[in-house]
Amino acid sequence: MIDPAVGLDEFFVASAALFVVLAIMMFYRAIAGPTTQDRLLAVNVLGTNTVVILALLAAGLGEPWFLDVALIYALLNFLMAVAISKFTVERGGVL
Repeated sequence: MIDPAVGLDEFFVASAALFVVLAIMMFYRAIAGPTTQDRLLAVNVLGTNTVVILALLAAGLGEPWFLDVALIYALLNFLMAVAISKFTVERGGVL
């Protein structure tokens, strides 16, 4: 009988590597974004990608503390997005 969980760990790690490549592409958008809103959205997507990468690594490597770090990072990412959005609205950066 074939065990379906045999290659699943490698799949999770490979998926995390793919998300790292996508995060690098989004990092370029965060630096070169033409508007502040583009940069804000790119930084928010980078934070979300980081959470997904940590969760995939937690599943792929069998390290449950990666998931704890991912949850904390998700909360910090949300608070950062709210704070930066509030800051840009107060400064008149939103069209």
